[in-house]
Amino acid sequence: MNKLKLFLIIISSLLLIFIVATMINTLTLESRQPSPKHFNGTIKEDHAINTLSKAVQFKTISYQDRSKMDMMEFDRFISFLEKSFPMVHKELELEKVNGYALVYKWNGTDSTKNPIGLTSHYDVVPVLEGTEENWEQDPFSGAVADGKIWGRGTLDDKVGVIGILEAAEHMLTEGYQPSRDIYLMFGHDEEIGGDEGASKIVSSLKERGVKFDFVLDEGGAIVENMVPGVEQPVGVVGVSEKGSATAELSIEGSGGHSSQPKDRTNIGRIASAIAKLEETQFPADLKGPGEDLFEFVAPEMSFAMRYVFANKFIFEPIIEKILLQQPASAALIRTTIAPTIFHAGEQYNALPEKASAIINLRLMPGDSLEEVKEFIEETIDDDAIKVTIEGSEASGVSNVDSWHFRSIQQSAKNVYDEAVIAPYLMFAGSDAKHYDSIAENTYRFLPVQLTSEDLNRMHGTNEHISIDNYLNAISFYMEVIKEVDRKVDSKD
Repeated sequence: MNKLKLFLIIISSLLLIFIVATMINTLTLESRQPSPKHFNGTIKEDHAINTLSKAVQFKTISYQDRSKMDMMEFDRFISFLEKSFPMVHKELELEKVNGYALVYKWNGTDSTKNPIGLTSHYDVVPVLEGTEENWEQDPFSGAVADGKIWGRGTLDDKVGVIGILEAAEHMLTEGYQPSRDIYLMFGHDEEIGGDEGASKIVSSLKERGVKFDFVLDEGGAIVENMVPGVEQPVGVVGVSEKGSATAELSIEGSGGHSSQPKDRTNIGRIASAIAKLEETQFPADLKGPGEDLFEFVAPEMSFAMRYVFANKFIFEPIIEKILLQQPASAALIRTTIAPTIFHAGEQYNALPEKASAIINLRLMPGDSLEEVKEFIEETIDDDAIKVTIEGSEASGVSNVDSWHFRSIQQSAKNVYDEAVIAPYLMFAGSDAKHYDSIAENTYRFLPVQLTSEDLNRMHGTNEHISIDNYLNAISFYMEVIKEVDRKVDSKD
């Protein structure tokens, strides 16, 4: 046997082993989806629809300038809740933290178990001035038309507040009592950081030694056409949220007349620094919540995509390259850079003595502010440019193998049986981050099915929710409460 023939045999054998091994990985990939236990409860639909409709009509608007907030509207909203949910206010203990943040305690039968928390917020963002006429229904009308409830807060996030309370009211009316304590917690300033709402709730509960098994907030949703290769809608449960930071690049130096410019001006140097950052970008790495997402959805993919993700250890560079082609998937695997503000110059024929740029960064779990600053400085490589950074790092990453996550996943599957429920990394901020210090795990999930157009409406024009979606959200919260009770103890 000559050497060439022997070489070909060896190569063929290795190729065959490779094919067999990767095919075994693909064919033995097991689904991580639970079997649905179909929801069989009843909901007072007319009451539920009417209550959310009325809730939207209160202009509980948060502004960065807190002096603009009309707190009388917040007071009126709280009074509205007391009238709309009589059983909740009769049977549950209500505490108003810092005047407007609401904490309802639903006592369970077994005080040895850690409680769980369901949280949402009832403040909303303003309607952008000049866009009011673009709305099909008045943004604070709460109009019910064409099978939808219209107005600011129907998606973000009065639907969560009212959905949770509707679920509790119905279960209380039927005489239900949970086995463990359940806290219903509603902030009033989430849209501007939650410092006076959720943060104060956490401080108050921490002083009393309250420790949650898990807290569930808004966040991901059930989204159509979200993951390539998966035909079903994918329900994403946030297990962490990216940090948010602001970096400023600034330079000072001599100005002068524009007729005699230096080869490198202050504007040019800042522009060059931004160009370097955009060209270089932070390194991408499919790990953490992003990796978890694909581990949960891979078994539900078409065969070709399942083959790739079942053998991620081989194809990871290709996967990362594909993910980097779209902004949404790129943000899943790297810290992002977004230049948002540039300041320089006042006179067309005068070189500015100062120039600066603001960059918004969304940090991956594990990337510290100091490491991000060092990366920026090394990338721009210009000692004349001063770099400052401030903000918050990513939240902790919650467990996807815990009974906590499985309870949420099962509850979602019970209501949306065709959906694939998986963990993911949330890009935006939420009140959940405040609860990290008093909860073993925090999760982020809005139990409604959305299109890409719906996602744009959350802080935009024509925010609305279908009645079916809203009723499904109530069903989900009822299922979560029941599902948690099926757990014998925290080790289940």
